[in-house]
Formats: sequence, structure tokens, C-alpha cells
Amino acid sequence: MSNNDNTPGFLKDALKFGIHLGLERMEALDSALGHPEKELKVIHIAGTNGKGSVSSYLTHILAASGLKTGVYTSPFLERFSERMRIIDGREGLKRYLEDDSYGEIPADTLERLSEKVKAAAGEVTASGLEDPTEFELVTAICYLWFAEEKIDIAVLETGLGGRLDSTNVFDKPELTVITSIGMDHADRLGNSIAEISAEKAGIIKPGVPLVIADPDSMILDPRGQKDVRRVMEETAKAKNSPVIYVRPDKAEPVYSPSGTMEFSFENKKYETRLMGDHQAGNCSVAVKTAEILSGKFGSITAETIEEGVRATSWKCRAEVLNREPLTVLDGGHNVQGATSLGRVWGRMFGGAYKDSPVRLVIGVMKDKDVEGIIRSYRDCGINIKEAYTVKVDNPRTMLPAELSNIIKVVYNHKVDVIEEDDPLKAVASAYESSKKDNIPLLVTGSLYLLGQIRGYLKGLI
Repeated sequence: MSNNDNTPGFLKDALKFGIHLGLERMEALDSALGHPEKELKVIHIAGTNGKGSVSSYLTHILAASGLKTGVYTSPFLERFSERMRIIDGREGLKRYLEDDSYGEIPADTLERLSEKVKAAAGEVTASGLEDPTEFELVTAICYLWFAEEKIDIAVLETGLGGRLDSTNVFDKPELTVITSIGMDHADRLGNSIAEISAEKAGIIKPGVPLVIADPDSMILDPRGQKDVRRVMEETAKAKNSPVIYVRPDKAEPVYSPSGTMEFSFENKKYETRLMGDHQAGNCSVAVKTAEILSGKFGSITAETIEEGVRATSWKCRAEVLNREPLTVLDGGHNVQGATSLGRVWGRMFGGAYKDSPVRLVIGVMKDKDVEGIIRSYRDCGINIKEAYTVKVDNPRTMLPAELSNIIKVVYNHKVDVIEEDDPLKAVASAYESSKKDNIPLLVTGSLYLLGQIRGYLKGLI
């Protein structure tokens, strides 16, 4: 998290309660607040990878369609207030594209609603329940704000899993959406793809259509793909919910020298600034979701969908901050994410950087499959010449020396590794070196790290 962190104090205090999955506290909190969530029309999104990108595509499309659109995502990268945002139709979208802090919850509103939620949390604990978690409190603030602002539609990401996630309190969302699934948070969600899929499938609601990335396009082995499909179909059948599988057309995306990507979905071409075959998949899920929603919201048209897709940006997903030297930020914080980045690296800008040596700044959490992440970079052809291993400002960080050893072993000691606790020092040194020798700079790993670094690096460029 960045130095601009504007998290209200009582929410920071609530972090000590950790993550406790379950809906009892959230339901009690909603009740104490007069059920603001019941006033919202919601698209509910779960998945291991791609939730943020799909949420961003959908938000841009809905705003381009003239809808007052709320979006709730996590974690935040630079400012706590990023977690909830309202983009008010086309004019709001124009302002957001000029200033990526536009639409975030204002400081005075956040303070006022925090006090309201704090009082409600006191009622919850007085009734004998445990203290609400930080995520539950933030989610309650979001529901209150969106209800007060009388938005047309809300795009809500789950925090963790789905079935017991604090966002899973809607009986009748407009649609449910599930993106790509992988082995993440196995300690909490289950030790197999089938178990994790069952947790994600917990957002499926009776009679509500499910839009899901086709399991055959997920970065899983064939058995994992079959397990996802089986679990989703069994759950949907039990709830009488139609399932719409989505995957882009078979033709590979085309990467332009200018830094955009073109792909086709259902024989229609789309141009996006988010790069990677996985983004073609994420975008297709958002497009299909918007097409289905157009039956309820007549302002959503083929033209506004295309316009929203073209306008979409998403921080720290193969985000190009600079071209000379090429400077890219990417939160490839698990094996699937690292594989997706590896696949796009050699093709972005029309393949201009394929086989180029790369300078890396990386920090990761020790509870991730770090060896798998580094192996994915190697196997996808990311030719690391020099790496800075850093500490992330989080108790779960892997120490630079340990990360350094993994890189050396996986890359067979062909990488110069510099261990540096301070990520800002590391990125300043790495950027200075890349300015001199023009070797591309890739900053990757934990999203917490990228939140710490992004604003500082932008200041150097």
C-alpha cells in the first residue's frame, strides 16, 4: 500500500481482526444500517484472476452507455478511496479518463459514513457476535454510499472466494460473473480446483444467469478445467440458473506497434489498451455481460460497448508507464498471472521486445508459489539480465535474500541479483540504469508492492 494511504483509522484498527469468512456479521451489519444493499442493482463478480480487469471493462462500458455506475474493488493500490468509485455516465467517464482519481469516495463522505458504520458495528458486537472485519466494514460503507447516490448499477468484486464473502448478500443480482479460476488462497478456500470452484460458485443465485470464462480457456490442466465445468454446472443446475460460457474467437490477438491489442469475439473486432491473450478473455466476458444487460438497460448498445472497451485502463496490469526506456508495471502475483505476463511480454508493441534482456524489480508474499512464478517467467521467455529483490510493506513479505536464491536457482545463476530492502531505492536505481542502457524495466510481484512504487516511479519519469 502506498504512502498516500487514506484509510480511516477505525478501519486500520479493524485489520487486527483478520479475515474471518462467513456472512453472519455482514448480515447483522446490513440490518443495523437499514439494509442499504437492498436498494442496489448489482453485477456480482468472483474469480481468482481477471476480476479487476472484468470489473474495469464493465464499468467503462456501463458509463459509456450513460449509466451512473458504482464499482467496488480490492485491494487498493495507491489510495484507500480507490476501492469504491462512482462514474456518472459519459461525462463522468470523460473526467475519469483525464484523472484516475475522479469518482473515488470523497474524504468527507468517507469520514461521515465511517462514523455511521462504526456505530452499527458496535450494535453487532453488543448482540454477541464477533467484531466485524475490516473488509466487512468497508463493504458496508460502500453499500451506504452507493444507495445514497442512487446509482443505476453497481459492479461488485468479491474479496475472497464467493460463498462466504461479505459481498454475497444479494438474493437477486442482475447477473453473476465468474472469471478465471486457479490455486490461490488454498489455505482458506480449499486444496483443489474443485473445492475452490465450489467457493466461487457460491455467488450463483436461483434463476440468475451466470456468465463465466470457458474453463477450457483457463490456465489449468485438463482435469482442472473439467472440475471447474462440472462444479459450475452442478451448482447452476441446482439453482435453475442459465450458464453462459465465454471465450474469444480462436484467432490470436494482434498487438500493434502503438501499444494496443485487437482481438475478435463472436466475429466482431475489439480494440483494447489492456494487453495479453488473457485480456481478450476478460474483455469477452465483460462484453457478453453487457450484451445480456442491454435487455434491461436500453442505453447499452454495440457502439457503447466498443467505446467502453477502447477506453478501458487498469492500473498495474501490463501497464506501460514509459516507452523509453520501456517501463512496465504488472501485478503477476500468482502462477497464472505470471504466465499471462510472460505470454504478452514477447508480443507487446508488435513483438518489439521479444528476446530483449529485462531488468526486474520484484517483491512477493512468502505464502505464494514463488518458485512457480519465477519458473513461469523463465519458461515464457522473459530474459532477466538483472533483478532487484525487495521487501514488500506487509508482514507476509518474502525476504529479498530468499527471493534472490529462488531467482538464481531457477535461472541457473545467469542473473545478476541485487538485494535491497527498500523498494523505492531499488526502483530508482533500476530506472536510472535502464535510462542509461535502454534495457526494459519490469516491476512486478505483489500488488501491495506496486501500490508502494507506482506514484514514486511516475515521479521519476
